[in-house]
Amino acid sequence: MKAARRYALRLERRKYLIRAWRKSRSVLPVVDRTDAIRPRDVLCFCTLRNERVRLKYFLSYYRERGVSHFFFVDNDSEDGTREYLAEQPDCSVWTTSASYKRSRFGMDWINRLLRLYGHGHWCLTVDPDEFLVFPFSDTRPIPALTDWLDASSIKSFGTMLLDMYPKGAITAQPYSEGDDPFKIASWFDAGNYTITRNWVYGNLWIQGGPRARCFFADKPARAPALNKIPLVKWHRSYAYASSTHMLLPRGLNLVYDEWGGEKTSGVLLHAKFLDIFTEKAAEELDRKQHYAASAEYRAYHEGLSQNPDFWTRWSERYINWRQLEILGLMSKGNWA
Repeated sequence: MKAARRYALRLERRKYLIRAWRKSRSVLPVVDRTDAIRPRDVLCFCTLRNERVRLKYFLSYYRERGVSHFFFVDNDSEDGTREYLAEQPDCSVWTTSASYKRSRFGMDWINRLLRLYGHGHWCLTVDPDEFLVFPFSDTRPIPALTDWLDASSIKSFGTMLLDMYPKGAITAQPYSEGDDPFKIASWFDAGNYTITRNWVYGNLWIQGGPRARCFFADKPARAPALNKIPLVKWHRSYAYASSTHMLLPRGLNLVYDEWGGEKTSGVLLHAKFLDIFTEKAAEELDRKQHYAASAEYRAYHEGLSQNPDFWTRWSERYINWRQLEILGLMSKGNWA
């Protein structure tokens, strides 16, 4: 990469860090338990709004897999989300009524918390409907993965976001608090994906799956990105540039082997398509706080009005991580 481009990316990273400091002034602590964090703890960071029904399973899932402390930025929830999280002994909670859109969709807030508390830790940044699956995750916790990544001098771990959906209309099977969402949304697209490379940032750009074919069939280039880098050995100089799709410094985005081999990778199972999403899509469309004038949520709202069935005869029912590796959606690389 030319020196001018490297310098431009350094300036861009500095801009994101300054933005994060500025935007953090609107974020107020609800409960701060960060003094309980130990040096080797795996930390989880999340921005959310009105996600109370999802939280019991979300916290249980990641606690069982070795996350020691959770950081939440609550964007003015009205359903008890903030109060519920404040009661949890392993959660630190902040709140803000500021614009989600003007904070780069929450990433300014998260970048600030990562800088203040994530330095030196493996940090997992996910939404409350994203669940990490990685090689051997049925028998090994996240700290086993991060120990291996440390031993291999790897600083970031890439995943693909895998949209999960039920068989039949999503309103047919109601979701209740604490339920495993993948007992309802147990199907996914095994193929139907495109991969390109972003030459500026070096990351891959993945699109496709049920959202592309059901909501963006006539404009596939506008389908949501499915590439994520959610797990990073954080340094205070790092910054997410666009959601968790890409970071700076640029080298953190090279979570694939440029020479034809396979680096270890995982999947984020995406539990978006439950019956509760219909109301959520309408709320977010009304708020107009999402990317490109909420074009994505406009497509969801219009499509969901027809109560669609995402299932096709090519859909696969989720079994385990080994199935995902066989299908080429993730890889254990050289981790044995």
